Amino acid sequence: MQFFLDVILPIPVERLFTYSITEEEAKFLKKGMRVAVPFGKAKIYTALAYSVHNNKPTAYEAKEIEAILDEAPVVTQQQLEHWQWISSYYMCTLGEVVRSGLPSGLLLESETLILPKQIENLEDTLLDDDEFLVVEALSNQSSLQIKDLIAILGKKTVLPVIQRLVAKDIVSLKEEIREKYSPKTSKYVKLNAAYEAEEKLEAVLTQLSRAPKQSKAILSYFQLFSETKKPIKESQLEKEGNVSKAVIRALVDKGIFDFYHVEEDRVSFGDKEKDIAAVTLNDLQQNALNTIIDTFNEHKISLLYGVTASGKTEVYLKLIATAIAKGQQVLYLLPEIALTTQLINRLKKYFGNKVAVYHSKYNSNERVEVWNNVLNQKDSAQVVIGARSALYLPFSNLGLLVIDEEHETSFKQFDPAPRYHARDAGIVLAQLHKADCLLGSATPSLESYFNAIKGKYGLAKIERRFGNVFMPTIELVDIKEATRKKRMNGHFSERLIKAMTEALEEKEQIILFQNRRGFAPIVECTTCGHAMQCPNCDVSLTYHQRRGQMRCHYCGYHVLQPKTCEACGNTTLDTKGFGTEQIEQELKAIFPSHNTARMDLDTTRGKHGYAKLIAAFENKEIDILVGTQMITKGLDFRNVGLVGIMNADTLLNFPDYRAHEKSFQLMVQVAGRAGRTHKRGNVLIQTYNPYHQILQQVSTYDYEKMFAEQVYEREQFNYPPAIRIVKITLKDRDYNKLNEAAEWFAASLRNSIRGQVLGPEYPAVARIRNEYLKNIIVKFPKKGSVHATKKSIKRIQQSFDAISRYRSVKVVYNVDHI
Repeated sequence: MQFFLDVILPIPVERLFTYSITEEEAKFLKKGMRVAVPFGKAKIYTALAYSVHNNKPTAYEAKEIEAILDEAPVVTQQQLEHWQWISSYYMCTLGEVVRSGLPSGLLLESETLILPKQIENLEDTLLDDDEFLVVEALSNQSSLQIKDLIAILGKKTVLPVIQRLVAKDIVSLKEEIREKYSPKTSKYVKLNAAYEAEEKLEAVLTQLSRAPKQSKAILSYFQLFSETKKPIKESQLEKEGNVSKAVIRALVDKGIFDFYHVEEDRVSFGDKEKDIAAVTLNDLQQNALNTIIDTFNEHKISLLYGVTASGKTEVYLKLIATAIAKGQQVLYLLPEIALTTQLINRLKKYFGNKVAVYHSKYNSNERVEVWNNVLNQKDSAQVVIGARSALYLPFSNLGLLVIDEEHETSFKQFDPAPRYHARDAGIVLAQLHKADCLLGSATPSLESYFNAIKGKYGLAKIERRFGNVFMPTIELVDIKEATRKKRMNGHFSERLIKAMTEALEEKEQIILFQNRRGFAPIVECTTCGHAMQCPNCDVSLTYHQRRGQMRCHYCGYHVLQPKTCEACGNTTLDTKGFGTEQIEQELKAIFPSHNTARMDLDTTRGKHGYAKLIAAFENKEIDILVGTQMITKGLDFRNVGLVGIMNADTLLNFPDYRAHEKSFQLMVQVAGRAGRTHKRGNVLIQTYNPYHQILQQVSTYDYEKMFAEQVYEREQFNYPPAIRIVKITLKDRDYNKLNEAAEWFAASLRNSIRGQVLGPEYPAVARIRNEYLKNIIVKFPKKGSVHATKKSIKRIQQSFDAISRYRSVKVVYNVDHI
């Protein structure tokens, strides 16, 4: 009887692929194990085993698998169920979810090796210079990798050279899988068992009387062991015992010491723990906690709506402690990596080495370690803090999921697929595990609050700040009037400068918010009006003064800033608009004696970029911090007395149905960074339109009014939460073909589904990376069959893909578009 294995390949193809296996492999293989399989002409991929069966594929000859990579499944059954839900709901392939979910260290791909075939007694006249260099290198080595060839030839285009050598039958190519993950091991020293008896040790020390350094090493070992009662690392003995590696090695050679290696986690947070009872809750926090527990007992999701600095984290700590006491795993999701820095410090005080961190700033090896620790339910990963990708971890005993700052749009993945929302996918994950799920925010998303007041979620509120500290006063500054009266210093009004001066005199820190990085979004010629455009996208280039570059924030294209206008040749270039870099420069001129720093994507690229800036600000090394929206999200700074929003209008006047909701959330959140301890904080919002309804609602913290108005408007114009929405984006390099394809797709949608179809229409940025974009919006009621509507859309795509002319047109789905 023949045996076959269906596998999930990490590629954007809808179907599973079938491979041939032996009977022994069929008995050994389990769902969720990794197998190396050949795919295409020569490439080898890591695939996930899905099912073993006896049904031979009819469309193609099943190839044999290359290797089984695991002893046990690395992906659990519940994980695969969750991934299948993500694939179905967000209209992407299961392979795309697997590629996104598995850490790159577990996704092995083959590497091409160049092997010598006939290089002995080869005539040099048959070879050109590049070929000769490759053959010469192969005469000294058994194989070469592509990267070796690049180094030898000093150029990146090495494929033609390889092809010529293969055609001449001089070399052959082979695909070899290489393990990416390597565990971290530490070298430890221990006394050989033969010398543990006291008399033997004395004899050894007598023998070593002429080798004082070796005697010292043995005595240092015993001293360290008696102090710590823990195994001794070689590096520890070397440093604290003031002994060289050569001395330790000499003792090992004599058989007195033994070396041994232990696998260790790359990231560890120490094992000292405070008693969670030290966290005391006030009456409001305790009432909120009781409400949440009651909601959990009803098997419902709970929403914690607590104003900024109300002490939501303390409520989370109590719930986490309860879950840990039951031996359950906890996942704490945050929208920004910046937030994990502060939160790790708070959680490790109470949960010590039970805390693990999982996000994209950690390298591949570190992420694989967390993955394995969660899979094996180790204590060192009982509480996982992470950004949205932590949802993919292999939990088998998840008891609590906390989604902090649940309103944040950063929870939505935009590119590449799957374009999932971590809040919604997290709720489904919790339901699969029958775990408790808590959403927390000072400015809940309209969808979550809508579900809470409809009774779908439980609702707990904390309406006052911890310690009864007053909410900051919010003042709207009319910069239109200030500009008319010439009372502006750069982009600072007189009122803002005065407030900043007072705050600095009081030794308080200041946060300034401007949601645009770089120096200026546009550099324009004042003679002819020409502004530099990106050659690949339909946007102007942003000026970054520090690097002296014009950069595109969509495709990464950059060029040195020109001295003259490209169109007319004049030197009359001027900047329009402003970003964080320009604010930082103006501050240095206005407050030269104070330390200023900037927190945006440009200054936090390194692994520890966030941590360094946050630590410096907490330690009061920085007086004024300028930043983009990453400074608005839940950071807890104790000495901030003033927050300034440089220009509120850029947030409000954005072509998006969520613009007003997002503006309210951003401004209230950034305002919440001020006055978090005893003294009441101040917030100044600079605007050209101080009478705007959203700004008035922000100034009075009137979330309920904003919610009621926004929900009413969305019901009138058919937008979520009243209905569901799917955005379909079509992309192609050919402008005319895209227009034709988009019209065909939209017409087919109108004929096939009951929902409302808007478009096709060009987005605000209609070309990115030389691809033109066109959007179609599909709206359909929540009561209708969501699954049937998506199925109809997918059927239309199948017909669309069958048209040869449209084969190059990419179709991208964004479900619950944000």
